[in-house]
Formats: sequence, structure tokens, C-alpha cells
Amino acid sequence: LNSFVARTNTCGELRSAHVGQKVTLYGWVQYQRQGLFLVLRDFQGLTQVIIPQDEAHSHVKELLSSAPVESVVRVTGTVSPRPPGQENPKMPTGDIEVKAETAEILNSCKKLPFEIKDFIKKSEALRMQYRYLDLRSSRLQSNLRLRSRLVMRMREYLCNLHGFVDVETPTLFKRTPGGAKEFLVPSREAGKFYSLPQSPQQFKQLLMVGGLDRYFQVARCYRDEGSRPDRQPEFTQIDIEMSFVDRAGIQRLIEGLLQHSWPEERGSIMTPFPSMTYEEALAEYGTDKPDTRFGMKIVDISGVLRGSNIHFVQNALSYPHGSIRAICIPQGVRYLTNKDLESLKESAKSQFNQEIMEIICRPDGSLKSLLTKFLGEKEQSELIQALNMQEYDVVLLAAGEHKQVCSALGALRLLSADLLEAAGLALRDPTAFHFLWVVDFPLFLPKAENPTELESAHHPFTAPHPSDASLLYSDPTKVRSQHYDLVLNGNEVGGGSIRIHSAEQQRFVLEKVLKEDTEMLSHLIEALEFGAPPHGGIALGLDRLISLIVDAPSIRDVIAFPKSFRGRDLMGNAPDYVTPEELEPYHIQVAWPLEEKEAKKN
Repeated sequence: LNSFVARTNTCGELRSAHVGQKVTLYGWVQYQRQGLFLVLRDFQGLTQVIIPQDEAHSHVKELLSSAPVESVVRVTGTVSPRPPGQENPKMPTGDIEVKAETAEILNSCKKLPFEIKDFIKKSEALRMQYRYLDLRSSRLQSNLRLRSRLVMRMREYLCNLHGFVDVETPTLFKRTPGGAKEFLVPSREAGKFYSLPQSPQQFKQLLMVGGLDRYFQVARCYRDEGSRPDRQPEFTQIDIEMSFVDRAGIQRLIEGLLQHSWPEERGSIMTPFPSMTYEEALAEYGTDKPDTRFGMKIVDISGVLRGSNIHFVQNALSYPHGSIRAICIPQGVRYLTNKDLESLKESAKSQFNQEIMEIICRPDGSLKSLLTKFLGEKEQSELIQALNMQEYDVVLLAAGEHKQVCSALGALRLLSADLLEAAGLALRDPTAFHFLWVVDFPLFLPKAENPTELESAHHPFTAPHPSDASLLYSDPTKVRSQHYDLVLNGNEVGGGSIRIHSAEQQRFVLEKVLKEDTEMLSHLIEALEFGAPPHGGIALGLDRLISLIVDAPSIRDVIAFPKSFRGRDLMGNAPDYVTPEELEPYHIQVAWPLEEKEAKKN
């Protein structure tokens, strides 16, 4: 850490073993007290520096006593033990201090917009405006250094241990059909634009056609998704592709990769990771990214209520995909208020158009609900048994179309967990890491804006499940894909698939199923005709993964220079205007909205 630089030691490494040594430290003034001592900080830690009080060193005293907080200084002095009783066990350097002999202020600091302390609250906008100051905080320093170590270990595992080739792919490409919106970059050819790629998807497949066999990249990706919370317009993924591999091979690779690179201070992770199908995840958790750190699974109670005379139950079960399901909130009576329960029901209504019925288990084991008058003792007993209800539990019940019911209850499961934890019930261990593979997704889904048309559930290059390959041509809605997601604590941290390597099958999917113009992908389809090997891959979202490892409230806390909620750089004020003269070579004129025209005139 001290090679190539002028210091002899960092501010975090001095110990009792260094007593008597003359040292030179460089750092920022974190704190100064009444001209007696100051605390010097650098990237590795803190050291207490004693300001000399004798006449011979009066210039040193004057210099260090007047140095504003966060000024950059050089101090040379001798390491001494702290006086008995003045040791600080909370500081790694708390047994020693440095008695300053010479000093220099390398750069004085003007008045700060906020204090550089983790416990001082400041708005995120202010933190991002002065990001270079926020980066001095111990939390961001720790996050970025952990990120660096983890990526280095990943490179070691992939390249050194398993023969992957690190290849940089272009960031200037062309528009891709489907998926998220892409950023456009003008060119000097009139009317022609580059696109910034959402991922290196096509390039990594082409590298397999090119015979590289194993590709890896710490890839920068871009998506113009507008104002989406906790998303970034530019982000980083660990991008991987392999030839002659199946789903199980990719899963073993990623489990080994994470186990090898996992930070020791976060404990160990056990492999293999558990796996469940998309249908199982939806039925039990109401989502394709389940948080398995806690129970409260969705339970199918259709069989229990099928014989009842409840109108809405019978109405729901009369439909082809009708279902009656419920979740049981442990100790809900004790921890949730009536207002909480009403907000849960309102959330299901507003987000999913789903009515919710509540059932409360009284202390004597009896049930309180609008439903109980329609249920006999046998049915009530079966309901209690099916949901494993205990006294003071609250059950939320939904009836209707299977996917809608499960999605609504899945959202209520997470909202209920938030409410229970806010009320003091420990439910999800923040130090636990529960990985899960979700597999067997549908290959296609109905478009939200037009359900009669289909879109890719993952992307158009995903291969169909071998067992369902014939259905691709007769009933594509029933085809499962070879797509797999990696989920951590209810967050998707990776996604991939085995790819289509047949040009004929790829053309059919694009033209006949997705109704896409294949001209934009002619280069890829042509490449598949030149002996493309079977191949597959995955991408891990590095920002999301690191934020979960360090328990950061936002992915912005693990990115050195993130964009704001609205995709703006508040520090450099980007995006910014350019002059008409600068736009001229790109054959572009800006059509200003009327109100902006008036503002520019004034």
C-alpha cells in the first residue's frame, strides 16, 4: 500500500509494534480539538496526531491548529504509545499516537456542504451533487473496495481456473427489436443512428460462432428506461457465454463462481442452490423472484371450499383457471392494526383489481370472518389445518383467476412482512443469503397492450425446452423455455438461457411467432448458418449483487458515480444542451416544446 508514494505508512496500519519509528502520513483532517490533537484519515483508517505545544515547534502547532476540517495534510513524527487509560479499543490504531514534528498543508478545504460522517443524514440529491465528497465516507469506501475485490476474484475463477477469455465488445451498435428502449447515438450519416446495447447478447453469441468457446466480460450496459426507482440507465453485468453447455453446466459454473468470490466477512454460501420452476414460484410465492428467507407461502384452499355455498367462491371456481388461495400472517392480530389490514386490501384492489377477504384466529382457536357463517365446523377445521393457523394469526384470502390471485397474494406477502418487521417482529434475517434458481419459464407471454400478440419472456434468442420443441410450431403459448434466473433474497441477480443455434428455428421465432422484421438481425441469422455450436450463457447484475451483499439501501450506494432517480448526473449536470452548430454535422435540429421556446427567449 505504500509502494510508489511518499508516505511511509497509511493512517490505518500503525500499531504498538511501530512505537519509536519515525513515520510520514498523508491524509485528511477528520477532527481537531483545541489545538491539542487531530485525527488524520485516509482510505485505510484513522490515526491520532498529537500537536506539539513547545516553542520550538510553534509553527507546526499554528499550522495544524488552523487547518480546516477535510484539509489535506502531510505529517511527519514519531509513533508513541498512548498514555495509560487513554487507549481507544474502538480504533484499530487506538493503542498509539503520532507526535508531530513537521507538517504541511497540501490543500486547504473550504466550508463543506455536509459533514463527512456516516451518521450525519443528508439528502441523496446533495450527496450526488457533491459525490466526490460523499466518496470519502467509510461506507462508500468499503462498498467500492469490496466490489473491486469481488470482481478480481471472479476474473481469477473464470480466466485463471476455467479458461474463459475476457473480450471487450462494442458499445456502438444498431437497434435491436424487442426488449427495453435503447439510447440512440447520432452518426454523421444523415438519418442513421447507433444504439448503445442493452447487453452484449448478440456479440457473445457471435463469439461462440467464432469458436472462442468460453467468453467473459465485465460489461457496461445501457437501457433508456426513464424514471424507474433503483434502476440505472447505465449499469454493469458479469457477462458469460459458453459453447457445448446445458443449463446444469451454467448453474454449476455460477455456483462455483459465487462461492469462490464471496467475501469472507459475509460468511459462507452453500451449494448447490435450490431450484424451483416458474409455475411453482408463482403458485407458492406469487412472483418469479421469491424471497425464501421467510414462510407465509401461498396455500391452495380450493379443495377445502369447493363444497361451500359461498357465491364468490363458486363463481371463481367455475372458470378454467379459477383458484382460491390464501396466506397466513403469523401473529397478525398482535402486530397489524386495522388500518394496516385495510391498506393491504386496498393495495390488492388498486394494483391487481383483486378483492381480499380476511379471517382472524381468535385466542380460543375459533375463526372470525364474514365467511364463517357459510362454513360448517368440518370446513373450518380443514381450513385451520390447511393454513396451519395459530391463535392471533390473520389469513388473507383471494378468489379468481390463478395468476392474478397468486400475484396479488405474493405482493401482500411482502407488504405484510414489511409491516410485521416495522412493528418489531423479526422475520427476514438481514445477514442471511438465500439463493434460488427459477427455471422452466414460458418461452412467450401475451403482450400487455395486445394480449392476442406474443413477446419473448426473456429475449428472442432463447431456445425452447427440448420436451416442448414440437409445440413451437403448433401452440407456442404452451412452450417452456431454457431460460433460468438466479434470485437472491427476493431479487433477481442473474438471468440467462440456452440459445437457439439453428438459423431456421431462429427465423421462425422472429418472423412467425413474434412478427418481427428479421432484416435487423440478418447478420446473426446468417452467422447461425455457418456452423454455430450449441451454446448458452448468463449475466449477473453486478450492481444489484453488491448492494445485497453489503445491505445497501440503494444500488446507487455501490456505484462510484451513479445517476439520479430521473437519470441525471447532478454533479456534472448531464444530460446538457448542445449548440445548433454542434448538431449540424449530425443532420439534427431540435424541435423545442413551446414552453421551452418561450423560456429560452426570456
